[in-house]
Amino acid sequence: MNYNWNWGILFQQSLDGSGSYLEMLLRGLQVTLVTAVGAWLLALALGFVVGVMRTMPSGPAQRIASAYVELFRNIPFLVQLFLWYFVLPELLPQSMGNWLKALPNSAFWTTVLGLGFYMSARVAEQLRAGISSLPRGQKLAGAAIGLTTPQTYRYVLLPMAFRIILPPLTSEFLNTIKNTSVALTIGLVELTARARAMQEFTFQIFEAFTVATVLYLTVNILVTIGMLYLEHRVAVPGYTAGR
Repeated sequence: MNYNWNWGILFQQSLDGSGSYLEMLLRGLQVTLVTAVGAWLLALALGFVVGVMRTMPSGPAQRIASAYVELFRNIPFLVQLFLWYFVLPELLPQSMGNWLKALPNSAFWTTVLGLGFYMSARVAEQLRAGISSLPRGQKLAGAAIGLTTPQTYRYVLLPMAFRIILPPLTSEFLNTIKNTSVALTIGLVELTARARAMQEFTFQIFEAFTVATVLYLTVNILVTIGMLYLEHRVAVPGYTAGR
């Protein structure tokens, strides 16, 4: 079977009338980035709270945080996304469920929420590991100089832990960007969905997904470079590999 390559298709008018096919893919990339950033901010906020709870001396706090992590970490993201999008509105009171179904851009908000919760469990585990890797003397030193437990976390433990876990956090952010592609299953028109649409319109599957691959790769390389620069700027000698 001979495949007819046609890179010029990228500059032809798309069938949805919104510009060229290349512009259509770039708009999909924009949706991907906005969705990923929104989900990542939610994941950081929730993961910060849950990760701290997992290392606190309070037994109930640790159990609640552990249950949260196990719940969201061990259910596949696709299943969670379907639960948020299809099941949750049916479990709520009818008026609230109908409001959710009629919400503009519901696929976008569902993805931000679902992906944020899913990734927050992973961020929480990274933060827990970072805090646990610190010498026990740091927490004792905070108590010795009169700091309360919240102050010890704020001024001693968390600044060091975040520096240590920047490399794994970079990987989690990259995973967040890539996981947005799953949202095409609930109708979010992000980059992968746009590439599929281009393939269906033109039957030029290799061109569509080659460009999508290059766009994903470019974004992730830029994120990696930015995080490496940040890691270098905030590194503490003796606590980061190679320094």
